[in-house]
Amino acid sequence: MYWTLELASYLSDAPWPATKDELIDFAIRTGAPLEVVENLQSIEDEGEIYESMEEIWPDYPTDEDYLWNEDEY
Repeated sequence: MYWTLELASYLSDAPWPATKDELIDFAIRTGAPLEVVENLQSIEDEGEIYESMEEIWPDYPTDEDYLWNEDEY
């Protein structure tokens, strides 16, 4: 399983919180690339509900990862 920002962007409008099956269904219905569906299928699932992309891809970059100060702009 590998994620990139481009692949993760296909789940940005997903109906969070969601189960693995709901995310797979969403990816298929929205025409996401096959890699997104394969990544979701490879998640070891125990009926968990995912609140955000960070729970699926722990290295998903957040606003805190960027080093600029928004107050300066």
